Amino acid sequence: MLRNLFKGGDKNSIEPENEKNKESWFNRLKSGLAKTRNSFISQLSGLLRVGRKIDEELMEEIEEILIQADVGVDTTLTLMDNVRETVKEKALGDSSELETVIKDEVMKLLGEDVPLNLNGEPPYTILVLGVNGAGKTTTIGKLASRFHANGNRVLVAAGDTFRAAAEDQLAIWCERAGAELIRGGEKADPASVVFDAVHAAKTRNVDVMIVDTAGRLHTKKPLMDELSKIGRVMGQAHNGAPHEVLLVIDGTVGQNALMQAKIFNEAVPITGVVVTKLDGTAKGGIVIAVKSELGAPVKLIGIGEKLDDLRDFTGEDFVEALFTTEDTVDTTQSS
Repeated sequence: MLRNLFKGGDKNSIEPENEKNKESWFNRLKSGLAKTRNSFISQLSGLLRVGRKIDEELMEEIEEILIQADVGVDTTLTLMDNVRETVKEKALGDSSELETVIKDEVMKLLGEDVPLNLNGEPPYTILVLGVNGAGKTTTIGKLASRFHANGNRVLVAAGDTFRAAAEDQLAIWCERAGAELIRGGEKADPASVVFDAVHAAKTRNVDVMIVDTAGRLHTKKPLMDELSKIGRVMGQAHNGAPHEVLLVIDGTVGQNALMQAKIFNEAVPITGVVVTKLDGTAKGGIVIAVKSELGAPVKLIGIGEKLDDLRDFTGEDFVEALFTTEDTVDTTQSS
């Protein structure tokens, strides 16, 4: 059985259940989303000033703002159709009533929070995909460190054998995180490296195994075929593997990230998305678009370089942080 995978909380959560930590995280999340909020909410607040009549012109202006925040055209149209239905059903007439409606509809699009799926027979395996530069190595390092800090034996497989630098970066992260690293050397067959790593993880009684993969040329078929092969090999070597297939996308890339996601999803069906660098973009609406257009839940988000700036995604906190103005004192979150 897995040894104390997540101390103090749900075993599928990567963060400790601590009220002080949760409050601190919400404040950092609010700060991280400042660029999106200042761009998105400031415009929206101007439109929804008291006294403006709710009409089609107003709805179209709201749509423009949502699209600029990278919510995406299809997602925006779906969301606003739902808003129009609610306005009609409740006979709303004043624009000041729309913010709550929009927040509620965003929450519906995000759906229920879905934690990491770490059920089954250890070692629990996490296959990590994503283009180079999305934050894949950093995400793996932060995950490994968190698991290790909670008393678990962690092994990382260097499946990106096309770049020597990728293995070197992983080695640094593994040393920091106290995790073992299996590497096959430059140009080694990635699937073979992963196959050996799975067997090593089982032999060494590893609790969590995280697999890195190549991320260049995401539009090229050979790489997608290689990723598919890795997924099959993991399943052959260990029943139920991979337990999670996480796609890491760069929040600053916007809609291009969705195109990448769809291509990766064809190679290995993803079970969750990690959105990184949300603190560096004014287009955090991509988080809303991912769930709506890809169908896979956002499971983790990153809002900085600190170790604990990678956290479980909570839709309610995300929406509150997005819509909360800087001078609003939050007293309801983290409960």
